[in-house]
Amino acid sequence: MIIILENKDTLTFDKFKFKCCIGKNGLTQNKIEGDKKTPKGLFTLGPLFFRKDKYKHIETKLKKNPILKNMGWCDDPLHHKYNKLVKIKKTFHHEKLYRKDYKYDLLIPINYNTIKTKPNLGSAIFLHLTKNFKPTQGCIALKESDFLILIKLISRETKIKII
Repeated sequence: MIIILENKDTLTFDKFKFKCCIGKNGLTQNKIEGDKKTPKGLFTLGPLFFRKDKYKHIETKLKKNPILKNMGWCDDPLHHKYNKLVKIKKTFHHEKLYRKDYKYDLLIPINYNTIKTKPNLGSAIFLHLTKNFKPTQGCIALKESDFLILIKLISRETKIKII
């Protein structure tokens, strides 16, 4: 089954519709690092990352990875680990996964530019949490209750289509 981003504020899966928000500058076929756009295409999903201090039991068919304080996602186009999960180091730029706010308490990487990674084509594109539906930096965000429903429904074979 496929999750579909039908428009800038509706994510659908099977018969479920979820309100969401996307990148501040909309959708694009030509993603560039830092453009605040959500990439169009059909993508696989990574595992669920979660804060185990906030979620004791999560029901999902996805592989689950607890978020550790030293986890990051490299968004430095010049680094060989660009657009990959990394241990945080001050020698390259990265997104912290263990944050003070709630946004990454639950997150699923969208496998955009992750296989044969090309520098400057965008990184750290996630499904993550929002409370206010303000535009993202390029990710897709859902409110917590909808995110928890979605992860019960999807599996490792689920893909996301952003059109």
